[in-house]
Amino acid sequence: MKRIGVFTSGGDAPGMNACVRAVVRTALHSGLEVTGIYRGYTGMIEGEYAPMHAHSVSNIIQYGGTILKTTRSSEFMTKEGRVKAAQQIRAHGIDGLVAIGGDGTFRGAVALEEECGIPVVGAPGTIDNDVSGTDYTIGFDTAVNTALESIDKIRDTAYSFDRTFYIEVMGRHSGFIATEVALASGAEYVIIPEVETNIEELSRRLLAARPTKRSNIVIVAEGDETGGAINIAKRLNDLHNIDYRICILGHVQRGGSPSAHDRILACVLGIEAVKTLMAGISGVMVGQIDHDVRLTPFHETFEKKKQVNLDFVKQLGILAK
Repeated sequence: MKRIGVFTSGGDAPGMNACVRAVVRTALHSGLEVTGIYRGYTGMIEGEYAPMHAHSVSNIIQYGGTILKTTRSSEFMTKEGRVKAAQQIRAHGIDGLVAIGGDGTFRGAVALEEECGIPVVGAPGTIDNDVSGTDYTIGFDTAVNTALESIDKIRDTAYSFDRTFYIEVMGRHSGFIATEVALASGAEYVIIPEVETNIEELSRRLLAARPTKRSNIVIVAEGDETGGAINIAKRLNDLHNIDYRICILGHVQRGGSPSAHDRILACVLGIEAVKTLMAGISGVMVGQIDHDVRLTPFHETFEKKKQVNLDFVKQLGILAK
C-alpha cells in the first residue's frame, strides 16, 4: 500500500476534522501518500481529489464540520455510480480508503468493497451515536453538550413563566441524544423512538406535578413514532390547558468546536484506521469499547441494532419529582 484516500460522508459531526488530521498525519508518518476526496461519494464519482500534506490539516482540530465537505449521493446508490467511483479511485492511484461517517457511509463502503474490490476501513462519525461496534461515535459528545447548553437557558425562561417546554433534539431513528440530554438537564420526561409514547401517561404526570412544579422540560427525539415536538405538544394541549412553548434545536447540534472527548476519540480512531489498512485488513469499522479499540465488520455496524440505555429513562422518572 502506497497511497490512501480519506473522505467524510453523510451528516457532518464535530470531530470529523480531528479524525481527518489524524488519518493524514499517521499515513504520512508511516511513509504513505494521502489523497483527500471532497464532497463524499459525490466527489468520489466526479473526481474531486487532491493530495494532502501535513500542512493541509494544520489548525483544524478545533473546528466543527469537515474541511473535506460532505454530501449524500443518489448516484452512488446505483451500481453504475459505484463503478465510476472505483474507476476514479484507481485512476488516482489510491490503494485503500478511510471512510468517516455513519451507517449510510458504511453501507456504501460495503458495496464499494464487495462489488469493486476497493479496501475500506471506517471511523464512526455521526452525532446520532447509532452505530454498533463502538461505545461512542465522533461528534456525539459535542452534540449532547451543545443541546444541554441551550436547554439550560430554556429552563430559565420556563421557570420564570411557569411554562412547559417541548424541546426537540436530533435522532431520526434513535434516542441516544435525547436520553442523555434529558438526564443531564434534569428534564421531567423524555420521548424516544425506542419506547412507545403514552400521551395519556405524560399528561397525567404533568398535571400531577402542577401543585408543586409549574414549569417542565419535555425532551423529544425528532424520530419518535408519535411525531416531533409540535405534534406531541398539540396532542397534549387537547388533553389539558397548560401554557407551553416549543423549541426545535435542529442543526445547531451539528456545529461548534468539538469537545475534548470527541477530539481524543477522533485522534485514536483515525490513527487506528490507518494502521488497520496497512495491516491488510479492510471491510471493518474501527471503534472503541470500554476504552479498547475494536474492529467490527461493516455489516454488523448497521445490521445489529445498537441499544439505547433505557436505565436512563427509568432514572429520569425517579429524579423528575
